[in-house]
Amino acid sequence: MNRLLCANFARLKKDRVFWLGMLFMAGYGAFIMVGNYMDSLRYGEKFYIDDAFFSYAIIVGITSAVFCCLFLGTEYSEGTIRNKLMVGHTRGSIYLANLIACTAAGLLMTLAFLITAAGIGIPLFVFFHTKPETVLAILAGTLLMVIAFTSVFTFLSMMIQNKAIAAVTVGMTVFILLFTAIYLSSALNSPEMYEGYSYTDDDGNVVEQEAQPNPAYVSGTKRQVYEALMDILPTGQSLQYSSMSAVHLWQLPLYSVIITIVTTGAGIIVFRQKDIK
Repeated sequence: MNRLLCANFARLKKDRVFWLGMLFMAGYGAFIMVGNYMDSLRYGEKFYIDDAFFSYAIIVGITSAVFCCLFLGTEYSEGTIRNKLMVGHTRGSIYLANLIACTAAGLLMTLAFLITAAGIGIPLFVFFHTKPETVLAILAGTLLMVIAFTSVFTFLSMMIQNKAIAAVTVGMTVFILLFTAIYLSSALNSPEMYEGYSYTDDDGNVVEQEAQPNPAYVSGTKRQVYEALMDILPTGQSLQYSSMSAVHLWQLPLYSVIITIVTTGAGIIVFRQKDIK
């Protein structure tokens, strides 16, 4: 296992996609902080570092997906996995070593954003306006969310030997999950009632329009299902973390841990039975 980890991290240090991801996340952290500071000066509005600090929660899922499918796809395309098996490494240790490498990459890319955003944002906007325990809870939750993301992407990438097909599958998966979360969030944020309003008609008469129920409002069991999906899906968590709107803040990490355990267990079981070409 130690030899596998050493080999993976040696590859990681030379991997161009990893370093591009690091640069992208660091650049995004700088861009979001400087951009919001310029907007606060331009429009004279009060801005807190909290308003954008956790926006990385959405982006890191996409960067992790790109890295995982390409990094692990190379293992198959260059015959690395077959060689590891030939020298006596077990399939379980190979899978776990790859998962650890991908998880480390995702967390390091997240760290690149955090260091840059904090280094620029704190001098510009002072410290966080939100309670420290809430900030720490969200930070810890996003890190577990990243681990859940990489466990899902590792599972998919290790199951598909063709690098191109793996890239397409992982890419489609992350965007389908993201669009699903956006749809769920939009439905849950839809108001129960449309506010009343008044207007003047062509004859100069003032017409009063009473408040009307919103037919698209989600209620009852359907709402409970939507809320549960928003908490369980890593992309749903990312939307809640990025906007600091999570209601069940202390439950989301539990779902991330469950996703990690389930996908890792399933991945090891399936990989042990897989025919490596």
